[in-house]
Amino acid sequence: MISDWLATLYPWIKSFHVMAVISWMAGLFYLPRLYVYHAERGRGAGVEPDDSFAVMEFKLLRVIMGPASIATWIAGLALVFTPGIVDWSMIWPWTKGASVIAMTLFHHWLMIQRRRLGAGQGLTGRQYRMMNEVPTLLMVVIVLSVIVKF
Repeated sequence: MISDWLATLYPWIKSFHVMAVISWMAGLFYLPRLYVYHAERGRGAGVEPDDSFAVMEFKLLRVIMGPASIATWIAGLALVFTPGIVDWSMIWPWTKGASVIAMTLFHHWLMIQRRRLGAGQGLTGRQYRMMNEVPTLLMVVIVLSVIVKF
């Protein structure tokens, strides 16, 4: 039975989930900072846009963040379906779930912003700095939800 299999592999799945989350979060913290530099670099008079930003942004999104987000979701769902792990009568799984969905939407927003920056239509460096706080706020809600179980 699959639930027995998930229960047996629980420590491995949880470990894989934590590693995937760390990788994904590292990208979510760093990519908006790259956008700040990219946006500010291309705005000065006589300054040529630097293609290295576009390459770094693309590789961070596609090579690190994309696979890490997929691994996070797969391992997270495996944990959700492991018997006895989630008590749906409590608030914490709902706050964590909503925050993970928001984090995924933010990831997709970052993908759109990469295309816009490449077309010279991105936000300002200041706006990207402000957006850089979004993953931190979501991380706080997620960690408190899982650890404190409020």
